Amino acid sequence: MQRILVVDDEPHIRDVICFALERAGMRPLIARNGGEALTGFRQARPDLIILDIGMPEPDGLEVCRQIRRSSAVPILFLSARDEEIDRILGLEIGGDDYVTKPFSPRELVARVKAILKRTGGRGIEAHVEATITAGRLCLDRDSRTVTTADRPVAVTALEFGILEVLLSRPSTVFTREQLMEAAYGSGTYVADRTIDSHVRNIRAKFLAAGDDAVIATVHGVGFRFGGDSREKAP
Repeated sequence: MQRILVVDDEPHIRDVICFALERAGMRPLIARNGGEALTGFRQARPDLIILDIGMPEPDGLEVCRQIRRSSAVPILFLSARDEEIDRILGLEIGGDDYVTKPFSPRELVARVKAILKRTGGRGIEAHVEATITAGRLCLDRDSRTVTTADRPVAVTALEFGILEVLLSRPSTVFTREQLMEAAYGSGTYVADRTIDSHVRNIRAKFLAAGDDAVIATVHGVGFRFGGDSREKAP
């Protein structure tokens, strides 16, 4: 049974989410504020976190920042605001998806399932190599880990999906639409700049690990694996 940490300071919202998750066969865990969220994350090691942005002690964005220092656990943001800048900021600091209040519990559960599907289940696919190596970069599908020159790089589930596509065909240029479908699944609309935000985030993480050429921009088309070409994207 997959454990979902539900973090929200509104009891009614928590109850609605927990009821929907239980009906879907998942085990909800509760946190009422940012401090309890960090404690619950460390103690329970959930499979996914549903995280409200507008919380006290600290807010959801700061909770995400702290979690991302040590973990790539999937995080789905909840927010009462629907401004594009909030969605982009949440994704850039490591969120995997974003749902605006008020929301449909059925849609929320569907998004949770989609994220969990992206972060696991590779063992049931036939004839899929567990490890992809390209240049200095190594991606392990079983452990969901990424390294560059043997240095670990913590990536989110969406970032892992983007890298997986790029590394699987390192000489191919992928359009934003193709990367969207790979990361989010078919039938989901995502703005172009959302993919750009994920790409910037991936580049920043690899740059911190000493790799400045993981993804190259092909102007007017999309992106490809940067590899050992040392091509620097603007």
